[in-house]
Amino acid sequence: MAEVRFDHVSKRFPGLDHLAVDDCHFTVADGEFIVLLGPSGCGKTTLLKMVNRLYEPSSGAIYLDDQDIRQSNVTQLRRQIGYVIQQVGLFPHMTVAQNIGVVPSLLGWTKARTANRVEELLTLVDLPPAQYGHRYPTQLSGGQQQRVGVARALAGDPNLILMDEPFGAVDAITRTSLQEEMIRLQRRLRKTILFVTHDVDEALRLADKIVIMRGGKVVQYDTPIAILGQPADAFVNELVGGDDMVRQLGLVRVASAMAALPPHFQLNGQPTVAGDQNLREALSRLLRTNAPALVVLDNQQPVGLLTLAAISATAHNSNQAAGGEEADPVGADGWQPARRTA
Repeated sequence: MAEVRFDHVSKRFPGLDHLAVDDCHFTVADGEFIVLLGPSGCGKTTLLKMVNRLYEPSSGAIYLDDQDIRQSNVTQLRRQIGYVIQQVGLFPHMTVAQNIGVVPSLLGWTKARTANRVEELLTLVDLPPAQYGHRYPTQLSGGQQQRVGVARALAGDPNLILMDEPFGAVDAITRTSLQEEMIRLQRRLRKTILFVTHDVDEALRLADKIVIMRGGKVVQYDTPIAILGQPADAFVNELVGGDDMVRQLGLVRVASAMAALPPHFQLNGQPTVAGDQNLREALSRLLRTNAPALVVLDNQQPVGLLTLAAISATAHNSNQAAGGEEADPVGADGWQPARRTA
C-alpha cells in the first residue's frame, strides 16, 4: 500500500518573502498515477521533494499510509521510495546492472536475488540484459539512460515512485516512446506515482488525476477529463487548452471515458480499443466500423464500453467550459489569460 496524504503542507525557503508551497491539502490513493502540473516556479518540484524529505515542510504534514513521514528514519524512507529525475543520476563508474542493483544491495538482498531482479527489470523496460547489463551509462542514449533510471527506481520494489520531469531532457520522439513505456508499466505494476511536468500533453496522457498548481497553491485536483470539461478558472482553461476540442480528444485516454460493462457481458467479435489509446483514435474507429460501441480492453480483457455519446459528451463539456464565464481572470501572482482575437 502507498497512500500519500498532504495535510495543509507549506514551505517557505529562508530569505524569500513568499511561500514556495502554500497550504496544499489532498490525498493520493494507492496505485494512482498523479501528475503535478504547472508553470516553472509554481512549487510542484518542491512539493515532490518533501515526500522523500529532501525538503522539510515549514508547516503541515505528509503521511504515507497514515504515518507521518517525519517519524520515519530518513534513510530508510528513501530506500522505500523510487526516485527518477531529469538528469537520470546514474553512477558513471558503474555498469547498468550495478546501477540497478544499488538499492537491493542496500536492502541486504543476496547477490542471486539482486541479479535476478536486475535481469527482470531490464527485460521489463525493453533493454535485453545480455546486451545492456554490462554497459556503462555513457554508452547509452538519453532514452536508454532514462529507462535504466526507471528500472533503478523500481529495483527495491517500492510502492511509491517520485518522478521529477524525467523525460524533459530527451527529444520529442524518445519522449513519446518513454511515455508509452510508462503507461505500459503502470498498467502492469500499479504503483503509486507522483510525476512532475510542465508539459500539458504529457500530463493529460499519463495521469489518472492531475494536480494543477500556481503560485504554490493547488488550483485544481481532478481527472484529466474533468479538468478539460470543467476547468476551475481561466488559468486552468488556458493551461490545458480548453478551447481546442480535437486536441483534447487526442490527449484523453479511452479508459477515462468508458462506461461499465453490462452484466454477463461476452466478447463476441465486437470492435475493440485499448484503454490506453486516446479518444481521437477511438472516434476514428467508431466511425469506420459504424459500431454502437467499442469494447475497451485491458491486457486483452474486456473492462468497459466506449460509445459515441461518451466521446461527444467529453467534447461538449469542454466546449461549454471554454465558452462559459471565466472566473478569477487575474490571480494574486499577476497571471492573466492571454487575449483572444476573433
